Amino acid sequence: MEIQQARNEPVSFNATSAISTPNKVLGRRLLALALNLATVGGLIVAMGTVLATSGWTIPEVGMLIAFAVTLPWLSLGFWNAIIGFTIARFASDPAAYVTPAWRDARRPTPTVVPTALAMAIRNEDPAQAIARLEAMQRDLDGAGVKEWFAFHVLSDSSDPKICEKEKRLVNSWKARAASPSRIHYRRRSQNTGFKAGNIHDFCLRYGDQYDLFIPLDADSLMSAEAILRLVRCMQAHPEIGILQGLVVGAPTVSLFARVFQFGMRHGMRSYTLGSAWWQGDCGPYWGHNAAIRMKPFREHCRVPVIRGKPPLGGPVLSHDQVEAVLMRRAGYEVRVVAEDDESFEENPPSLPDFIKRDLRWCQGNMQYINLLGMPGLHGLGRVQLLLAILMYAGGAGWMLFMLFGLMQAFMPVGSEPYPTTLGLALFVGVVGMSLMPKVVGVLDTMVSDRRRALYGGARAVLTGSFVELLFAAVLAPVASLAVAIFIAGLAFGRRISWDAQHRVGHEVKWSEAATKLWPHVMLGLLTVVILTWQAPGALPWAMPLLVAFFMSIPFAVITSSPRLGRAVRRLGLNRTPEEIRPPSVLIAAGMATARPAPSIEGAPRTLADTVPLPSYESSST
Repeated sequence: MEIQQARNEPVSFNATSAISTPNKVLGRRLLALALNLATVGGLIVAMGTVLATSGWTIPEVGMLIAFAVTLPWLSLGFWNAIIGFTIARFASDPAAYVTPAWRDARRPTPTVVPTALAMAIRNEDPAQAIARLEAMQRDLDGAGVKEWFAFHVLSDSSDPKICEKEKRLVNSWKARAASPSRIHYRRRSQNTGFKAGNIHDFCLRYGDQYDLFIPLDADSLMSAEAILRLVRCMQAHPEIGILQGLVVGAPTVSLFARVFQFGMRHGMRSYTLGSAWWQGDCGPYWGHNAAIRMKPFREHCRVPVIRGKPPLGGPVLSHDQVEAVLMRRAGYEVRVVAEDDESFEENPPSLPDFIKRDLRWCQGNMQYINLLGMPGLHGLGRVQLLLAILMYAGGAGWMLFMLFGLMQAFMPVGSEPYPTTLGLALFVGVVGMSLMPKVVGVLDTMVSDRRRALYGGARAVLTGSFVELLFAAVLAPVASLAVAIFIAGLAFGRRISWDAQHRVGHEVKWSEAATKLWPHVMLGLLTVVILTWQAPGALPWAMPLLVAFFMSIPFAVITSSPRLGRAVRRLGLNRTPEEIRPPSVLIAAGMATARPAPSIEGAPRTLADTVPLPSYESSST
């Protein structure tokens, strides 16, 4: 096997340290802590002043507590965006300023580290997944580094038809490849540990053959240059255990996905710059499209099984951040690079699919409650786990705030009215803080001629941002209520299964939308009735939530419409840079047009059904 032969060659590292001085990192973290504590404390005091005007009632105490739960994630997003925007505007090389090791990634250093690209799949469309992996293989071969890379399809599929098709596709791919020994297929008969268990099994089986590996989801795609930059950086900096780059949404005809990822596309850069500035060597890991050092990952990053039964016990669903804190506990850095770098994924194509994914992440993050006490974790690692919990607890907190407010409507009217001016200022301030990552993302794009041109000009940026703002005004409350209901259900054993996700068009029918979103409409109606009856003056304050709840069903149906999605695409609305100028690897994988993968050098369009299905004596080849 070529990769094994190359493995025996000597490997040299340029051990130029990427670690900022401890005092500098500590100072950044203390400043971030002070800014967030001051912000959270000030908002709690302001809300307490509003609510305590005529003394305290039980619902008002509940409102204050629920409001406090929402604030850490809100404040963190606000300050990350502000810090990141400042860095983006004044640093000559923003990504390297917060992650100094990234400078070595851009140098044309020869690749000398055996690396595996490992794609974990479970009951996915194998034609699409394997076409993406083959496109990456061809791109790397074209870059002249094929002897250093191998490709693994790690199947946890249980559907016999899908399993047979996976085997057929891989063998068809191997038949076309110049170096078929670098292509591997392994299927587990049991989905033990979900995706984390799948990856860990791969590390145990094949880890001795590689220094690095890059985990991929079924919808992942990376260009050769994006992969090589990660590998070059890891070569030069053996102190880094995980190097995570930005992952952006691939072009799509789904209206829901294209509007959602338009906002993420330009907003995440400033946010990630700000967070990476103070997180430093304790950065996040998002579970895919990252370079990982094999040996410490295999030895130290096995995700523990939590005692007790699901939903909060058993295997951890959200494995990525746990693996990050375990890597840091092992003495290796976890770094994130805040730079767009031809690393792609696909986002859910409809609101029900988005909520389903969100609830799975929510359940996984709530399991972190049982992991906060793991021995030996870096202090910031515990903070990362806590923030992951608060990310979902914050959304539920807004719904609790609303429910306590409805209860307060039945309380006797106090002797003093609520201070309208302070209440309005608080309302505007909270809304402004929640929008800040989007606002600075737009500003960062608009003030740069190059970035503005990538989106098709100023008008395209502003028009798309306005549409995305209206979109988010409905999506955020709807998703928050779904999370709140789900978290309440966790106490009664409710859990979500790990099924294959819809990657392409999922047209939502009215009946499906009504079945899944009727609680939103009912809560909206209940709120209107109670406030009209008991506190009509509060109706204008509740109007943003009410509009979102009443729009939830038509929103789900309309944003999943393939016809409307194609029309919006033709109009050029919410275009991302990759839709305007798609990289060659996107075209090769069939992701530039959001259609099934095209033929690759004579291969069939689905890469299947032309090679006879071979016989297998076991589930692993």
